[in-house]
Amino acid sequence: MNPDSTGLIDFIDGNKIWEIVDSTTRTEADQVYDILDKAAEAKGLSLEETARLLQVEDLELNEAIFETARKVKQEIYGNRMVLFAPLYITNECSNRCAYCGFKATNKELQRRTLSADEIRQEVSVLENQGHKRLLLVYGEHPKFGADWIAETVRKVYDTVSEKSGEIRRVNINCAPLDVEGFRKLHEVGIGTYQCFQETYHRETYAELHPSGHKKDYLWRLHAMHRAMEAGIDDVGMGTLLGLYDYRFDTIALLTHAAELEAKFGVGPHTLSFPRLEPALNADIAFNPPYPIFDAQFKRLVAVLRLSVPYTGLILSTREGRGLRRELLDLGVSQLSAGSRTYPGAYSDPDYDRPDVQQFCIGDNRSLEEVISEIVEHGYVPSWCTACYRAGRTGEQFMELAKKGFIQEFCHPNALLTFKEYLLDYAHKDTQKRGNSLISRELECFAVKRKGVVSDRLNRIEHGERDLFL
Repeated sequence: MNPDSTGLIDFIDGNKIWEIVDSTTRTEADQVYDILDKAAEAKGLSLEETARLLQVEDLELNEAIFETARKVKQEIYGNRMVLFAPLYITNECSNRCAYCGFKATNKELQRRTLSADEIRQEVSVLENQGHKRLLLVYGEHPKFGADWIAETVRKVYDTVSEKSGEIRRVNINCAPLDVEGFRKLHEVGIGTYQCFQETYHRETYAELHPSGHKKDYLWRLHAMHRAMEAGIDDVGMGTLLGLYDYRFDTIALLTHAAELEAKFGVGPHTLSFPRLEPALNADIAFNPPYPIFDAQFKRLVAVLRLSVPYTGLILSTREGRGLRRELLDLGVSQLSAGSRTYPGAYSDPDYDRPDVQQFCIGDNRSLEEVISEIVEHGYVPSWCTACYRAGRTGEQFMELAKKGFIQEFCHPNALLTFKEYLLDYAHKDTQKRGNSLISRELECFAVKRKGVVSDRLNRIEHGERDLFL
């Protein structure tokens, strides 16, 4: 399928975005506090207000931003943290992205596309670790169409491990398709369709994507429109930080989100903000043209939480352990754990090899090691997929979320999935800490809700699985 962007409108006005950024470089303290008062109401921010907070350098004001983000995060999401893992299906790619190890011109990369048996093997490994939510990742090659991608999804859903393992939600990161292609993915039961514009700056985009289907900026820009037209309610967007000025790309990303909300009644389900990392034979990955430093990155995450309070924020294992821990409080609601970034990686005993990875990762810990740390800090790991399987997605999910639904249903369901993990996969130390956390969380529920959740926890103790509210 060749992309056809004829007649597509470029709704990203670069000049207007720069006007917003340039006009908000200097903001008085009183203005910052006024914006934060509004942000604390969890009703979102304008592009101008977002741009002002992004550019605050004063340490005291930054801490005020962080504190407001912590409060909004706690109010909406509580201490629940969704966990997932990426599963790379193929690294064959026809694009020549200057920053990616999978680019077509990288002759040193070992190319591999998993067979049906290899997919089942990888899924079994992940299930036996305790994963219930996967993000399938595909190189962008025209020979891998929607029918083939849909078949790989079926293989994942059909694979059941020897424990309580089955994958309950499959999200997809693949090349943009036409509406009919997206409809095929919707029919096979994918959760979120994820696709990053990488950078919204047209000139930089053209320079970094000299050939392949990805060269067509507008075809990629309208991928979410086509996915939502095909019935996929939940879409995930993002930018690759370091390719261009992060202020521009952040405001452009939120402009994109606003465009979807205006047209479809709901914006993206998730936003991602990976930073450029080294990759084999990548032209610019070792020296980002627009580096974003930790202080800026932390502020960016906090500001996103305030700007789009009910949108999920995803943090990958590109970041190191310490920074990942800090960002949980500031706004992150979904966390990858135990990630490996090439096809066949989870079955590979010698997985830490730069000649096969898409990029270098900063947090190499196992799923259980990540769980142990977040539990220690009072977070409840969650693999809940109840809303997705009950049809509470897209606009309906957002409407419910704004009424406190996440705390009322998602938090109890997190405890139920965590209980499954503790019984089926965790080591004794993790079990002890996890069960103590569940007991403490139960005491926070009203009497009736506590009784309902306790009953389901007891049923899980006696062998039942996949219970939710």
